[in-house]
Amino acid sequence: MRKTIWLCAMAAIMMISCGGSKKQEAPAETNAAETPTLSGLYVSKFKGTVSGKETSLYVMKNTAGMEVCVTNFGGRIVSVMVPDKNGEMKDVVLGFDSIEAFLNNDSNFGALIGRYGNRIALGKFKLDGVEYSLPINNGKNSLHGGPNGFHNQYFDIQQPDDTTLVCSYVSADGEAGYPGELQVKVTYTLTGNNAIAIAYEAETSKPTVVNLTNHSYFNLSGDPNNTILDHVLFINADRYTPVKKDLIPTGKVDPVKGTPLDFTTATVIGDRIDDPSEQIKFGRGYDHNWVFKADNNPSTVACELYCPATGISMEVYTSEPAVQFYSGNFLNGSQAGKKGIAYQQRTALCLETQHYPDSPNQPSFPSTVLKPGEKYTSLCIYKFGVK
Repeated sequence: MRKTIWLCAMAAIMMISCGGSKKQEAPAETNAAETPTLSGLYVSKFKGTVSGKETSLYVMKNTAGMEVCVTNFGGRIVSVMVPDKNGEMKDVVLGFDSIEAFLNNDSNFGALIGRYGNRIALGKFKLDGVEYSLPINNGKNSLHGGPNGFHNQYFDIQQPDDTTLVCSYVSADGEAGYPGELQVKVTYTLTGNNAIAIAYEAETSKPTVVNLTNHSYFNLSGDPNNTILDHVLFINADRYTPVKKDLIPTGKVDPVKGTPLDFTTATVIGDRIDDPSEQIKFGRGYDHNWVFKADNNPSTVACELYCPATGISMEVYTSEPAVQFYSGNFLNGSQAGKKGIAYQQRTALCLETQHYPDSPNQPSFPSTVLKPGEKYTSLCIYKFGVK
């Protein structure tokens, strides 16, 4: 089944593209003659070490002028430069402008997330009769692989050409409490028509659970001094997984119709984000898992985001059955990002393609178990345009 999904995913890329503890050393000084990236980043400011590994910044460019910068610390997307309706280039993701800032700020900005994206209740799950305990970092629960998940690990990155980055990481057996050595490969591809394709692969030495995603925070205005409340969002999902107060799913899959979570018609995000309903109160806004109508079909638009001020749009395609829409509710101004801008509440949003949260503890949810001899594959595409 996964092989079939993967073949469809690769076809979708072709279709859409046609046309632990951290030891830090002092970062290198910026050379006065150094040319910054289009987004204003300096590669020298990303030179350092994490647990003895060298860090750097990698730049992808396409013939249309789009630029994407990635660091090997967490495999993070640091900047994404796309044109607005006037042809002016805008950076549409949050992040920091140095490796030092990433190391000194606890964040998931732009990161590859694993081994398990989203929450696992009480940091425990059973597999083949054995109970595994995970680090707790979100109330009583484990979130995004714990405090030392993939977002805080070093990825080996190879760049075969201007539009491709191959990120590799080996997660040791027992790392963060998960069984099996997991060999992970994530390929970023920048297509000719301004899409970022993220192709995930993983293999394990023992039965384990896997749910990989990317945690980029998007603001299509290109200015995080602005909120995303004026952005218009469509989600091709007529169901969602309701949550309890701690944001762990109840186990149900309910219709969105008649709730403030209905984005089956493109809707301004700010219209219902402070609705008095219980689900919105639990998330302090949107922080829920939507279940797609077109399950595992990367040729169908899963989500579409649009900023009226800039005209920039972003379509999301995926082979995953669901997406977590998070509206930046827990940003609080305590982190100053690129250009020194403090990231306030709701200045960006995430659309994290995924399997459901807490699936290892929810027998009725699609399985996230990976066994030896199998290959985990997943695809997410963020395609940018102008309306």
